Amino acid sequence: MHRKIYNNELFKFLLVGVINTIVGTGSMFLFYNVFHFSYWVSSASNYILGGTCSFFLNKYFTFKDNKKSFIQILVFIVNLVACYYIAYFFSKVLIYKIISSYSETVKDNVAMLTGEILYTIINFLGQKLLVFKNNGEDK
Repeated sequence: MHRKIYNNELFKFLLVGVINTIVGTGSMFLFYNVFHFSYWVSSASNYILGGTCSFFLNKYFTFKDNKKSFIQILVFIVNLVACYYIAYFFSKVLIYKIISSYSETVKDNVAMLTGEILYTIINFLGQKLLVFKNNGEDK
C-alpha cells in the first residue's frame, strides 16, 4: 500500500513537472539565449515562475493537501531555494570542470540542464518528506 501511494505521488509529481518544465525551463532558456540574462537570473526565473505553479499543483493534485498553513508555504520556499542553490551551484561547478574547453554559453546551457535534473530529484524528496509530509498515510 505504501509503495502504491509513493508511486502514484511520484507519477503525479512528474506530470506536474512536465507542466513546470514547459513554463520554467522554457523561460530559463529564453531569458538566457534570447534576452541574454545571466546564468543566475535565467535559472532563477525557472523557479520563480515554475515554483508558484508547482506549489499549487503539488499541494492539491499530487499530495492532496488541503491544509492552510503559512509555515507550509515558508517550508516550500526554503525547500525550493535550497534545492535550487544546491542543484545549480553543484551543476555549474561540475560541468565547468568536465567540459572546460567549451564556450561559456555551451557550459552554461549544459549546467542548466544538469541542474534541472538534479533539482527534480532533490525537490521531490524535499516536498515529499518536508513540505507535504504525512499526507500519504491518511489515505
